[in-house]
Amino acid sequence: MEFKNYYETLGVDKKATPEEIKKAYKRLARKYHPDVSKETNAEQKFKELGEAYEVLKDPAKRTEYDQMDAMGAAGRDGQFRPPPGWDSATHYYEGDSTGEFSDFFEAMFGRNGGFHRTRSGGRQHMSMRGEDMHHELALLLEEAYSGTEQQLEYRVPDVDEHGLMSHRTHRVKVKIPPGAAAGSILRIKGHGAPGLGGAESGDLLLTIRLAEHPLYAVDGKNLSMVVPVTPWEAALGCKVTIPTLKSKTKVNVPPASQSGQKLRLTGLGLPGSPPGDFYVVLKIVMPEKVTPEAKELYEQLAQQSDFNPRTAWE
Repeated sequence: MEFKNYYETLGVDKKATPEEIKKAYKRLARKYHPDVSKETNAEQKFKELGEAYEVLKDPAKRTEYDQMDAMGAAGRDGQFRPPPGWDSATHYYEGDSTGEFSDFFEAMFGRNGGFHRTRSGGRQHMSMRGEDMHHELALLLEEAYSGTEQQLEYRVPDVDEHGLMSHRTHRVKVKIPPGAAAGSILRIKGHGAPGLGGAESGDLLLTIRLAEHPLYAVDGKNLSMVVPVTPWEAALGCKVTIPTLKSKTKVNVPPASQSGQKLRLTGLGLPGSPPGDFYVVLKIVMPEKVTPEAKELYEQLAQQSDFNPRTAWE
């Protein structure tokens, strides 16, 4: 029987990643789908693509296929030459052949089709789920914190009754739950590309992006804010009112605080299970102008203190 070069069928390299194999299959399957394709032998080509993808998408089948190929199972005449005593390690065979896949496939794995067939009026009808669509949604941090509802508009591929590919505008209203973190992906069921042959549509995969905020930095569900304090507030300790996204909160700055020191407010970051935290990052700020009275106080402090922050240099 003929040895099948599944990599050549899908037009991919033998080192192709699973994602590259899936992408190649999706592209070619749409091109040769019998319900829409005008290509010669489209149904046979579609069948060959399904067989190749069935093997290469499965790690166990792909490994066995690669091993068989490496052992020279493809003869010079293109025929299948299994090594002496070879027996399939995967044992996928499940009953009598239906002719859905080639004799080569069934000799190695048995039948286990990767696409769906139904019969209508004696005619085979093939269906394939629509592709997932990817879209980015930029939110203000306040919207991500409280949750929001957004109207989205994007282009999806469409195939008309004559098999011609075009694009149409698709609109959907989506509800973003409170606490949506940057980089998180929301799956909106059934709002991707339409399926072929009456199959279900793909999904919309919505990636959340957060606009830069003038006050807060974002790290996952944690928020942080730089809070300026005076030298005497840092030295003596004080209470500072912080504007978090939830409400204004009083924070105790302990005596002898350092610039860059972090104070954690548990649970006041983005909502979630568990919620994120809010970090106050202290920054000691000097006055722009020093009055004569203040200068005198600084001079007294310099005379009374032997503190030297540069002792590590000595």
